[in-house]
Amino acid sequence: MRSATPGDERDLRPPVAITAAPSPGDVGRRSVWRRSTVVPRLLEDAGVGFPPHHPFVRRFWTAVVGPGAVADLLRLIAAARAERHLPRPDTLPTLAVARLVLLDGGTVWVRPSVPPLGGAELRRMAPGLKAEHQAQVGRYLAGEPENS
Repeated sequence: MRSATPGDERDLRPPVAITAAPSPGDVGRRSVWRRSTVVPRLLEDAGVGFPPHHPFVRRFWTAVVGPGAVADLLRLIAAARAERHLPRPDTLPTLAVARLVLLDGGTVWVRPSVPPLGGAELRRMAPGLKAEHQAQVGRYLAGEPENS
């Protein structure tokens, strides 16, 4: 291992090892791992749901699963509609626990619409947000225009 020495254009910094790269067999940081791909597919939509672009999705599901998981869900729905593969989202287990996706081997099943929150999710919400959710679902089911 060599070190930088005065006069070889590195004398403005403290000496550092020039051969500090990891060996080729090392795993490396998780941030540089290549993620596997998933194949998102659309399920038949039998229940009540909001379109993915509806403000309801970001307002209420973000409070439950977080903004990254909601963004991944929207990407999965778009990829399923376009019939293309995606890198496996890190938030896939969170989406599966929330029943927003169904995992089947390398296939991820998503609905073309996003359902309202269930009882377990509503119990964890603040009373004001819970009331706002119920009012929003009621307006949507009644066919009233959305207030953005």
